[in-house]
Amino acid sequence: MTSHQTTQTMKPATAAKKLGVYLEATPAEFQEGAVSRGELNALQADPPEWLRKLRADGPHPRPVVAAKLGVSIAGLARGGVTEPLTTEQIDALKQELPGWLRKERETQAEVRKETVRIKEKQAEKDAARDER
Repeated sequence: MTSHQTTQTMKPATAAKKLGVYLEATPAEFQEGAVSRGELNALQADPPEWLRKLRADGPHPRPVVAAKLGVSIAGLARGGVTEPLTTEQIDALKQELPGWLRKERETQAEVRKETVRIKEKQAEKDAARDER
């Protein structure tokens, strides 16, 4: 008896998310068909021109915009940024540094500090438990 392997595929939206690009900015043939795991791996290993251009110039999806600005996705929404932004628009925001962006960056920094503090506290608890 031989096993028959089926090719694992994903929706274009999932593939775009994994590639870190805005789906609506991808070529029509990418948006219209399923993407196999092998095709995704090939796109990641050797990105075609359209993918390199999208990653460099955008428009970028919210998670990428948030990361480039150093804020959370919720922070983007609180700042009124609901649409994808290009690299040029992100750079302009960094230059302008509006009040909401400054505040959200401070909030993000506090969240990171708190996360580190909690991890350190948990590591201390784990070490104490292991010593017993």
